[in-house]
Amino acid sequence: MADHLPPREFPPLYTPTGDVPKDRLAFFHLIEKLKTQKRTGWVDKNIPNPESISDHMYRMAVLAMCSSDQNLDISKCVMMCLVHDLAEAHVGDIAPREGISPAEKRRLEEEAIHNIVHDMLHNSPPAQQIEALWKEYEERQTPEATFVKDLDRFEMASQALEYERDHGASLQSFFDSSLPNLRHLEVQQWGKDLLEERQALQN
Repeated sequence: MADHLPPREFPPLYTPTGDVPKDRLAFFHLIEKLKTQKRTGWVDKNIPNPESISDHMYRMAVLAMCSSDQNLDISKCVMMCLVHDLAEAHVGDIAPREGISPAEKRRLEEEAIHNIVHDMLHNSPPAQQIEALWKEYEERQTPEATFVKDLDRFEMASQALEYERDHGASLQSFFDSSLPNLRHLEVQQWGKDLLEERQALQN
């Protein structure tokens, strides 16, 4: 496979109509794309019927609910899990091999979130909450944001183990890029448990 793909064309952002209910419904329909778009990493590995973006976010939200860390605002973490990849409804799951720089990826995603918040949801209080949660996750300056990033990593490793188990795939790179970077002590333990399970499956 080539290192880079031809430049991807991104769909145009939503043009607001000024009709609040119509624009809001457009957002509700946009979310459907999270249910149908497959996660790029698994597509690249030829995994049969790979998970969608929303599959990934849903399990992250449930993982957040399983934490015993009483210092975290778990309700906020659950909501953050459910919006952290929201921009991908517009831009998709951008992979490094596409040759899009991190700065450009961030710009595209910020533009998508702005379109959602201001053009689809008219900067309503729910829209402002979505934007605040998304920005908090991106900035990684709070315990909740760093915890949710760890859930993002752990969930990917969990999915990699399941695809190895179910399809005989070799997915070492997904473990290498996730589990060593875990920072939250509880999620680190989950990662250790996962590796022990993987080792037992390989024996």
